[in-house]
Amino acid sequence: MTNEDTRKPSFLFALTILLSIVSIISVGILLFDAPIQILMFIGMFILIPFMMKLGYSYTKIQDVMFKSMGQSLESVLILINVGILIGTWIASGTVPALVYYGINLISPRFFLLTTLLFTSIVATTTGTSWGAIGTAGVAMMGVGETIGIPSGITAGAILSGAYFGDKMSPLSDTTNLTPTVTGATLFGHIKHMMYTAVPSFIITAILFTVIGLQYSVDNIDSAHVNTLLAQLSGNFTINFITLTPILLLIGLMLLRKPAVVSIFSAAMYGGLLAVIYQGYSVSAVFNIMYEGYTADSGNQTVNELLQRGGLTSMLPLIVLFLFALGLGGMLAESGVLEAIINSFAHKIQTNFQLTLVTIIFGYFTLAIGGAIYFSAVMTGTIMKPLYDRMNLKPENLSRTIEATSTLSGTLFPWVGAGMFATSTLGIPVSAYLPYTFLAFITPIITLIYAATGFTMTEKTAVTKQKKQKVSGKAHLSNV
Repeated sequence: MTNEDTRKPSFLFALTILLSIVSIISVGILLFDAPIQILMFIGMFILIPFMMKLGYSYTKIQDVMFKSMGQSLESVLILINVGILIGTWIASGTVPALVYYGINLISPRFFLLTTLLFTSIVATTTGTSWGAIGTAGVAMMGVGETIGIPSGITAGAILSGAYFGDKMSPLSDTTNLTPTVTGATLFGHIKHMMYTAVPSFIITAILFTVIGLQYSVDNIDSAHVNTLLAQLSGNFTINFITLTPILLLIGLMLLRKPAVVSIFSAAMYGGLLAVIYQGYSVSAVFNIMYEGYTADSGNQTVNELLQRGGLTSMLPLIVLFLFALGLGGMLAESGVLEAIINSFAHKIQTNFQLTLVTIIFGYFTLAIGGAIYFSAVMTGTIMKPLYDRMNLKPENLSRTIEATSTLSGTLFPWVGAGMFATSTLGIPVSAYLPYTFLAFITPIITLIYAATGFTMTEKTAVTKQKKQKVSGKAHLSNV
Protein backbone atom coordinates (compact mmCIF):
# COMPACT_ATOMS: atom_id res chain seq x y z
CA MET A 1 0.00 0.00 0.00
CA THR A 2 1.36 3.42 -0.88
CA ASN A 3 0.92 6.83 0.68
CA GLU A 4 -1.58 7.65 -2.09
CA ASP A 5 -3.92 5.02 -0.62
CA THR A 6 -4.05 6.77 2.75
CA ARG A 7 -6.26 9.68 3.78
CA LYS A 8 -5.90 12.53 6.20
CA PRO A 9 -7.83 12.31 9.49
CA SER A 10 -10.55 14.79 10.37
CA PHE A 11 -10.04 17.00 13.41
CA LEU A 12 -12.51 14.92 15.45
CA PHE A 13 -10.83 11.65 14.48
CA ALA A 14 -7.36 13.08 15.27
CA LEU A 15 -8.57 14.44 18.60
CA THR A 16 -10.02 11.03 19.50
CA ILE A 17 -6.67 9.37 18.79
CA LEU A 18 -4.71 11.92 20.79
CA LEU A 19 -7.07 11.86 23.77
CA SER A 20 -7.00 8.05 23.80
CA ILE A 21 -3.20 8.01 24.03
CA VAL A 22 -3.05 10.87 26.56
CA SER A 23 -5.70 9.19 28.71
CA ILE A 24 -3.86 5.87 28.78
CA ILE A 25 -0.60 7.52 29.79
CA SER A 26 -2.13 9.94 32.31
CA VAL A 27 -4.28 7.32 34.04
CA GLY A 28 -1.41 4.86 34.08
CA ILE A 29 0.93 7.35 35.77
CA LEU A 30 -1.49 9.04 38.17
CA LEU A 31 -3.62 6.08 39.27
CA PHE A 32 -1.39 3.06 38.85
CA ASP A 33 2.10 4.57 39.11
CA ALA A 34 2.98 2.66 35.93
CA PRO A 35 6.38 3.24 34.27
CA ILE A 36 6.04 5.77 31.48
CA GLN A 37 8.09 3.51 29.19
CA ILE A 38 5.47 0.75 29.12
CA LEU A 39 2.69 3.33 28.71
CA MET A 40 4.45 4.86 25.68
CA PHE A 41 4.84 1.36 24.27
CA ILE A 42 1.13 0.66 24.73
CA GLY A 43 0.38 4.05 23.16
CA MET A 44 2.20 3.04 19.97
CA PHE A 45 0.10 -0.10 19.61
CA ILE A 46 -3.12 1.76 20.36
CA LEU A 47 -2.29 4.03 17.43
CA ILE A 48 -1.81 1.14 14.97
CA PRO A 49 -5.53 0.32 14.38
CA PHE A 50 -6.29 4.04 14.01
CA MET A 51 -3.62 4.32 11.32
CA MET A 52 -4.94 1.21 9.58
CA LYS A 53 -8.35 2.87 9.54
CA LEU A 54 -6.71 5.70 7.60
CA GLY A 55 -5.39 3.22 5.02
CA TYR A 56 -1.91 2.41 6.33
CA SER A 57 -0.62 -1.15 6.12
CA TYR A 58 1.17 -2.65 9.12
CA THR A 59 4.39 -2.80 7.08
CA LYS A 60 4.21 0.94 6.41
CA ILE A 61 3.45 1.67 10.07
CA GLN A 62 6.40 -0.43 11.16
CA ASP A 63 8.71 1.36 8.74
CA VAL A 64 7.61 4.74 10.14
CA MET A 65 8.11 3.49 13.68
CA PHE A 66 11.62 2.20 13.05
CA LYS A 67 12.67 5.28 11.08
CA SER A 68 11.57 7.55 13.92
CA MET A 69 13.30 5.43 16.54
CA GLY A 70 16.50 5.59 14.50
CA GLN A 71 16.66 9.33 15.12
CA SER A 72 17.51 8.64 18.78
CA LEU A 73 20.68 6.63 18.14
CA GLU A 74 23.07 9.53 18.72
CA SER A 75 21.30 10.37 21.97
CA VAL A 76 21.43 6.71 22.98
CA LEU A 77 25.21 6.70 22.51
CA ILE A 78 25.47 9.86 24.63
CA LEU A 79 23.38 8.31 27.40
CA ILE A 80 25.46 5.14 27.43
CA ASN A 81 28.59 7.24 27.86
CA VAL A 82 26.90 9.36 30.54
CA GLY A 83 26.10 6.25 32.57
CA ILE A 84 29.68 5.04 32.28
CA LEU A 85 31.06 8.49 33.16
CA ILE A 86 29.00 8.81 36.34
CA GLY A 87 30.25 5.45 37.56
CA THR A 88 33.92 6.14 36.82
CA TRP A 89 33.76 9.68 38.21
CA ILE A 90 32.55 8.32 41.53
CA ALA A 91 35.22 5.61 41.61
CA SER A 92 37.93 8.13 40.66
CA GLY A 93 36.95 10.38 43.57
CA THR A 94 35.76 13.20 41.28
CA VAL A 95 32.18 13.36 42.58
CA PRO A 96 33.23 12.83 46.23
CA ALA A 97 35.82 15.62 45.85
CA LEU A 98 33.24 18.03 44.49
CA VAL A 99 30.91 17.39 47.42
CA TYR A 100 33.77 17.55 49.94
CA TYR A 101 35.16 20.85 48.72
CA GLY A 102 31.69 22.25 48.15
CA ILE A 103 30.68 21.69 51.75
CA ASN A 104 33.92 23.15 53.05
CA LEU A 105 33.35 26.30 51.01
CA ILE A 106 29.89 26.93 52.48
CA SER A 107 29.74 30.41 54.00
CA PRO A 108 27.65 30.66 57.18
CA ARG A 109 26.82 34.30 56.46
CA PHE A 110 25.69 33.51 52.92
CA PHE A 111 24.22 30.09 53.61
CA LEU A 112 21.31 30.25 51.17
CA LEU A 113 23.52 31.54 48.35
CA THR A 114 26.14 28.85 48.90
CA THR A 115 23.40 26.21 49.16
CA LEU A 116 22.12 27.37 45.77
CA LEU A 117 25.62 27.20 44.26
CA PHE A 118 26.54 23.94 45.96
CA THR A 119 23.48 22.00 44.79
CA SER A 120 23.84 23.40 41.27
CA ILE A 121 27.45 22.18 41.07
CA VAL A 122 26.54 18.72 42.34
CA ALA A 123 23.66 18.48 39.85
CA THR A 124 25.78 19.70 36.95
CA THR A 125 28.57 17.21 37.56
CA THR A 126 26.32 14.23 38.30
CA GLY A 127 23.61 15.08 35.78
CA THR A 128 20.76 14.48 38.21
CA SER A 129 18.64 17.01 40.09
CA TRP A 130 17.15 14.23 42.19
CA GLY A 131 20.60 12.99 43.15
CA ALA A 132 21.63 16.50 44.20
CA ILE A 133 18.43 16.93 46.22
CA GLY A 134 18.78 13.54 47.90
CA THR A 135 22.39 14.10 48.92
CA ALA A 136 23.60 17.70 49.07
CA GLY A 137 20.01 18.87 49.58
CA VAL A 138 19.39 16.63 52.57
CA ALA A 139 22.66 17.77 54.15
CA MET A 140 21.78 21.44 53.62
CA MET A 141 18.30 20.97 55.12
CA GLY A 142 19.99 19.76 58.29
CA VAL A 143 22.37 22.73 58.32
CA GLY A 144 19.54 25.20 57.67
CA GLU A 145 17.55 23.77 60.55
CA THR A 146 20.60 24.07 62.82
CA ILE A 147 21.07 27.79 62.13
CA GLY A 148 17.37 28.66 62.25
CA ILE A 149 16.45 29.19 58.60
CA PRO A 150 12.85 28.19 57.75
CA SER A 151 12.82 24.85 55.97
CA GLY A 152 10.74 26.16 53.05
CA ILE A 153 13.34 28.81 52.20
CA THR A 154 16.22 26.32 52.38
CA ALA A 155 14.28 23.88 50.20
CA GLY A 156 13.64 26.64 47.65
CA ALA A 157 17.38 27.27 47.36
CA ILE A 158 18.08 23.54 47.08
CA LEU A 159 15.50 22.96 44.34
CA SER A 160 16.47 26.07 42.36
CA GLY A 161 20.14 25.09 42.44
CA ALA A 162 19.54 21.42 41.69
CA TYR A 163 17.34 22.07 38.66
CA PHE A 164 19.59 24.78 37.27
CA GLY A 165 22.57 22.43 37.46
CA ASP A 166 20.55 19.64 35.93
CA LYS A 167 19.63 21.83 32.95
CA MET A 168 23.23 22.89 32.34
CA SER A 169 24.58 19.35 32.48
CA PRO A 170 25.19 17.27 29.33
CA LEU A 171 24.81 14.27 31.64
CA SER A 172 21.18 15.01 32.54
CA ASP A 173 18.41 12.75 31.25
CA THR A 174 15.92 15.54 30.53
CA THR A 175 18.64 17.71 28.99
CA ASN A 176 19.27 14.85 26.55
CA LEU A 177 15.61 13.95 26.04
CA THR A 178 14.33 17.42 25.13
CA PRO A 179 16.65 18.15 22.17
CA THR A 180 16.11 14.61 20.93
CA VAL A 181 12.33 15.11 20.80
CA THR A 182 12.57 18.56 19.18
CA GLY A 183 15.41 17.84 16.74
CA ALA A 184 18.02 20.06 18.39
CA THR A 185 21.61 19.13 19.24
CA LEU A 186 22.66 18.53 22.86
CA PHE A 187 25.27 21.27 23.15
CA GLY A 188 23.21 23.62 20.98
CA HIS A 189 20.30 23.10 23.36
CA ILE A 190 22.43 23.81 26.45
CA LYS A 191 23.95 26.91 24.88
CA HIS A 192 20.53 28.28 23.96
CA MET A 193 19.18 27.56 27.46
CA MET A 194 21.96 29.64 28.97
CA TYR A 195 20.41 32.83 27.55
CA THR A 196 17.39 32.36 29.80
CA ALA A 197 18.67 30.14 32.60
CA VAL A 198 21.77 32.15 33.54
CA PRO A 199 19.98 35.52 34.01
CA SER A 200 17.26 33.69 35.95
CA PHE A 201 19.89 32.03 38.13
CA ILE A 202 21.61 35.37 38.82
CA ILE A 203 18.33 36.97 39.87
CA THR A 204 17.57 33.92 42.02
CA ALA A 205 21.01 34.18 43.63
CA ILE A 206 20.44 37.85 44.46
CA LEU A 207 17.08 37.07 46.05
CA PHE A 208 18.50 34.29 48.22
CA THR A 209 21.44 36.50 49.22
CA VAL A 210 19.10 39.23 50.44
CA ILE A 211 16.87 36.75 52.26
CA GLY A 212 19.83 34.87 53.73
CA LEU A 213 21.36 37.97 55.31
CA GLN A 214 18.36 38.05 57.66
CA TYR A 215 19.48 34.71 59.10
CA SER A 216 23.23 35.37 59.19
CA VAL A 217 25.37 33.31 61.62
CA ASP A 218 29.10 33.14 62.32
CA ASN A 219 29.69 29.39 62.11
CA ILE A 220 28.10 26.09 61.19
CA ASP A 221 28.28 23.07 63.44
CA SER A 222 26.11 20.36 61.99
CA ALA A 223 26.37 16.63 62.63
CA HIS A 224 24.97 15.99 59.12
CA VAL A 225 27.85 17.86 57.51
CA ASN A 226 30.61 16.54 59.76
CA THR A 227 29.54 12.93 59.23
CA LEU A 228 29.38 13.39 55.45
CA LEU A 229 32.85 14.93 55.30
CA ALA A 230 34.36 12.18 57.44
CA GLN A 231 32.85 9.44 55.28
CA LEU A 232 34.05 10.99 52.04
CA SER A 233 37.61 11.63 53.19
CA GLY A 234 37.78 8.19 54.78
CA ASN A 235 36.79 6.31 51.64
CA PHE A 236 38.53 8.33 48.91
CA THR A 237 41.81 10.11 48.26
CA ILE A 238 40.61 13.66 47.66
CA ASN A 239 42.72 16.42 46.12
CA PHE A 240 43.07 18.51 42.96
CA ILE A 241 43.96 15.50 40.79
CA THR A 242 40.55 13.97 41.40
CA LEU A 243 38.97 17.08 39.86
CA THR A 244 40.91 16.91 36.59
CA PRO A 245 38.29 14.75 34.75
CA ILE A 246 35.95 17.74 35.01
CA LEU A 247 38.58 20.00 33.47
CA LEU A 248 39.03 17.51 30.63
CA LEU A 249 35.31 17.42 29.88
CA ILE A 250 34.99 21.21 30.01
CA GLY A 251 38.03 21.59 27.74
CA LEU A 252 36.66 19.19 25.14
CA MET A 253 33.28 20.94 25.23
CA LEU A 254 34.93 24.34 24.73
CA LEU A 255 36.83 22.91 21.77
CA ARG A 256 33.45 21.86 20.38
CA LYS A 257 34.33 18.21 20.14
CA PRO A 258 31.37 15.86 19.57
CA ALA A 259 29.38 15.12 22.71
CA VAL A 260 29.88 11.37 22.37
CA VAL A 261 33.68 11.76 22.10
CA SER A 262 33.90 14.32 24.91
CA ILE A 263 31.92 12.33 27.44
CA PHE A 264 33.58 9.03 26.50
CA SER A 265 37.07 10.53 26.91
CA ALA A 266 36.23 12.00 30.31
CA ALA A 267 34.71 8.68 31.40
CA MET A 268 37.79 6.69 30.38
CA TYR A 269 40.07 9.16 32.14
CA GLY A 270 37.96 8.78 35.27
CA GLY A 271 38.34 5.01 35.04
CA LEU A 272 42.12 5.38 34.69
CA LEU A 273 42.28 7.53 37.82
CA ALA A 274 40.18 4.99 39.71
CA VAL A 275 42.81 2.34 38.97
CA ILE A 276 46.04 4.27 39.50
CA TYR A 277 44.86 6.73 42.15
CA GLN A 278 42.04 5.13 44.16
CA GLY A 279 43.35 1.57 44.01
CA TYR A 280 40.57 -0.18 42.10
CA SER A 281 41.38 -3.18 39.94
CA VAL A 282 40.85 -2.99 36.20
CA SER A 283 38.12 -5.64 36.40
CA ALA A 284 36.36 -3.69 39.16
CA VAL A 285 36.36 -0.53 37.01
CA PHE A 286 34.92 -2.42 34.04
CA ASN A 287 32.16 -3.71 36.31
CA ILE A 288 31.49 -0.15 37.56
CA MET A 289 31.25 1.05 33.96
CA TYR A 290 28.55 -1.51 33.30
CA GLU A 291 26.61 -1.82 36.55
CA GLY A 292 27.49 1.44 38.31
CA TYR A 293 29.19 2.21 41.60
CA THR A 294 28.00 0.45 44.73
CA ALA A 295 28.59 1.96 48.17
CA ASP A 296 28.27 0.49 51.64
CA SER A 297 29.66 3.26 53.83
CA GLY A 298 27.22 2.79 56.68
CA ASN A 299 25.84 6.30 56.05
CA GLN A 300 22.58 6.56 54.08
CA THR A 301 23.31 10.03 52.70
CA VAL A 302 26.72 8.96 51.42
CA ASN A 303 25.29 5.78 49.89
CA GLU A 304 22.59 7.76 48.07
CA LEU A 305 25.22 10.09 46.68
CA LEU A 306 27.61 7.41 45.47
CA GLN A 307 25.40 4.45 44.53
CA ARG A 308 24.61 5.33 40.92
CA GLY A 309 25.93 5.32 37.37
CA GLY A 310 26.82 2.54 34.95
CA LEU A 311 25.59 1.65 31.47
CA THR A 312 22.61 -0.30 32.83
CA SER A 313 21.32 2.73 34.74
CA MET A 314 20.56 4.40 31.40
CA LEU A 315 18.52 1.55 29.92
CA PRO A 316 15.13 2.86 31.17
CA LEU A 317 15.81 6.25 29.61
CA ILE A 318 17.04 4.72 26.36
CA VAL A 319 13.81 2.74 26.13
CA LEU A 320 11.85 5.94 26.76
CA PHE A 321 13.73 7.70 23.95
CA LEU A 322 12.94 4.91 21.50
CA PHE A 323 9.23 4.67 22.35
CA ALA A 324 8.73 8.44 22.56
CA LEU A 325 10.22 9.02 19.12
CA GLY A 326 8.40 6.01 17.69
CA LEU A 327 5.06 7.34 18.96
CA GLY A 328 5.85 10.88 17.82
CA GLY A 329 6.78 9.70 14.33
CA MET A 330 3.55 7.72 14.01
CA LEU A 331 1.45 10.70 15.13
CA ALA A 332 3.17 12.93 12.58
CA GLU A 333 3.00 10.44 9.68
CA SER A 334 -0.68 9.69 10.25
CA GLY A 335 -1.59 13.36 10.00
CA VAL A 336 -2.93 13.48 13.57
CA LEU A 337 -0.61 16.30 14.57
CA GLU A 338 -1.35 18.24 11.39
CA ALA A 339 -5.10 18.01 12.00
CA ILE A 340 -4.76 19.14 15.62
CA ILE A 341 -2.36 21.99 14.84
CA ASN A 342 -4.40 23.26 11.90
CA SER A 343 -7.28 23.88 14.30
CA PHE A 344 -5.41 26.70 16.02
CA ALA A 345 -2.28 27.41 13.94
CA HIS A 346 -3.85 30.37 12.13
CA LYS A 347 -4.29 32.18 15.45
CA ILE A 348 -0.54 32.13 16.17
CA GLN A 349 0.99 35.09 14.35
CA THR A 350 4.02 36.05 16.47
CA ASN A 351 6.91 34.46 18.34
CA PHE A 352 5.40 35.69 21.61
CA GLN A 353 2.10 33.95 20.93
CA LEU A 354 3.93 30.77 19.94
CA THR A 355 6.07 30.79 23.08
CA LEU A 356 3.10 31.55 25.33
CA VAL A 357 1.11 28.65 23.84
CA THR A 358 4.12 26.37 24.33
CA ILE A 359 4.42 27.38 27.99
CA ILE A 360 0.71 26.85 28.63
CA PHE A 361 0.80 23.49 26.86
CA GLY A 362 3.86 22.51 28.93
CA TYR A 363 2.09 23.25 32.20
CA PHE A 364 -1.07 21.51 31.01
CA THR A 365 0.66 18.29 29.96
CA LEU A 366 2.70 18.31 33.16
CA ALA A 367 -0.47 18.57 35.23
CA ILE A 368 -2.44 15.87 33.39
CA GLY A 369 0.49 13.53 32.77
CA GLY A 370 2.08 13.68 36.19
CA ALA A 371 5.59 13.31 34.77
CA ILE A 372 8.25 15.62 33.33
CA TYR A 373 9.07 13.11 30.58
CA PHE A 374 5.45 12.93 29.42
CA SER A 375 5.17 16.72 29.29
CA ALA A 376 8.43 17.14 27.38
CA VAL A 377 7.55 14.48 24.80
CA MET A 378 3.97 15.66 24.21
CA THR A 379 4.82 19.37 24.12
CA GLY A 380 7.78 18.81 21.81
CA THR A 381 5.83 16.53 19.48
CA ILE A 382 2.79 18.81 19.19
CA MET A 383 4.59 22.15 18.96
CA LYS A 384 7.56 21.25 16.73
CA PRO A 385 5.68 21.72 13.42
CA LEU A 386 4.68 25.23 14.49
CA TYR A 387 8.27 26.21 15.22
CA ASP A 388 9.25 24.81 11.81
CA ARG A 389 6.50 26.85 10.18
CA MET A 390 7.70 30.01 11.95
CA ASN A 391 11.25 29.29 10.68
CA LEU A 392 12.58 28.97 14.25
CA LYS A 393 15.39 26.64 15.23
CA PRO A 394 14.35 23.70 17.42
CA GLU A 395 16.52 25.05 20.27
CA ASN A 396 13.86 27.72 20.82
CA LEU A 397 11.29 25.01 21.49
CA SER A 398 13.56 22.79 23.59
CA ARG A 399 14.55 25.79 25.74
CA THR A 400 10.92 26.69 26.39
CA ILE A 401 10.05 23.10 27.29
CA GLU A 402 12.83 23.03 29.86
CA ALA A 403 11.67 26.36 31.30
CA THR A 404 8.23 24.91 32.03
CA SER A 405 7.95 21.12 31.88
CA THR A 406 11.23 20.48 33.68
CA LEU A 407 11.68 23.39 36.08
CA SER A 408 8.06 23.30 37.28
CA GLY A 409 7.86 19.60 38.08
CA THR A 410 8.35 20.20 41.81
CA LEU A 411 5.46 22.71 41.93
CA PHE A 412 2.80 20.01 41.48
CA PRO A 413 2.28 17.66 44.47
CA TRP A 414 1.04 14.82 42.23
CA VAL A 415 3.90 15.03 39.70
CA GLY A 416 6.81 12.64 40.29
CA ALA A 417 9.29 15.47 40.83
CA GLY A 418 7.03 17.09 43.43
CA MET A 419 6.45 13.82 45.27
CA PHE A 420 10.19 13.13 45.34
CA ALA A 421 11.02 16.60 46.66
CA THR A 422 8.44 16.50 49.43
CA SER A 423 9.35 12.99 50.58
CA THR A 424 13.10 13.62 50.43
CA LEU A 425 13.18 17.06 52.04
CA GLY A 426 10.37 16.30 54.46
CA ILE A 427 8.14 19.32 53.79
CA PRO A 428 5.01 19.90 51.67
CA VAL A 429 5.01 21.70 48.32
CA SER A 430 3.18 24.67 49.88
CA ALA A 431 6.16 25.30 52.18
CA TYR A 432 8.78 25.72 49.46
CA LEU A 433 6.64 26.81 46.49
CA PRO A 434 6.95 30.59 47.14
CA TYR A 435 10.76 30.25 47.17
CA THR A 436 11.32 28.23 43.98
CA PHE A 437 12.31 31.46 42.26
CA LEU A 438 14.05 29.85 39.29
CA ALA A 439 10.86 28.06 38.22
CA PHE A 440 8.94 31.36 38.09
CA ILE A 441 11.60 33.67 36.69
CA THR A 442 12.79 31.54 33.77
CA PRO A 443 9.43 31.39 31.91
CA ILE A 444 9.04 35.16 32.37
CA ILE A 445 12.44 35.84 30.80
CA THR A 446 11.62 33.36 28.04
CA LEU A 447 8.47 35.35 27.23
CA ILE A 448 10.38 38.64 27.30
CA TYR A 449 12.84 37.25 24.77
CA ALA A 450 9.98 36.05 22.58
CA ALA A 451 8.35 39.49 22.66
CA THR A 452 11.58 41.31 21.79
CA GLY A 453 13.00 38.68 19.41
CA PHE A 454 16.21 38.47 21.43
CA THR A 455 17.91 35.04 20.99
CA MET A 456 14.90 33.74 18.99
CA THR A 457 17.20 32.25 16.38
CA GLU A 458 15.88 31.37 12.93
CA LYS A 459 16.74 28.45 10.68
CA THR A 460 17.30 30.64 7.63
CA ALA A 461 17.28 34.38 7.10
CA VAL A 462 13.94 35.60 5.77
CA THR A 463 12.50 39.03 5.21
CA LYS A 464 9.96 40.39 7.65
CA GLN A 465 7.26 40.47 4.96
CA LYS A 466 7.88 36.87 3.95
CA LYS A 467 7.80 35.67 7.55
CA GLN A 468 4.51 37.45 8.20
CA LYS A 469 3.09 35.78 5.10
CA VAL A 470 4.20 32.35 6.29
CA SER A 471 2.93 32.86 9.85
CA GLY A 472 -0.45 33.91 8.55
CA LYS A 473 -1.18 30.65 6.77
CA ALA A 474 -3.99 28.74 8.39
CA HIS A 475 -2.83 25.29 7.37
CA LEU A 476 0.40 23.36 7.36
CA SER A 477 1.38 22.04 3.98
CA ASN A 478 4.19 19.87 5.23
CA VAL A 479 4.30 18.51 8.76
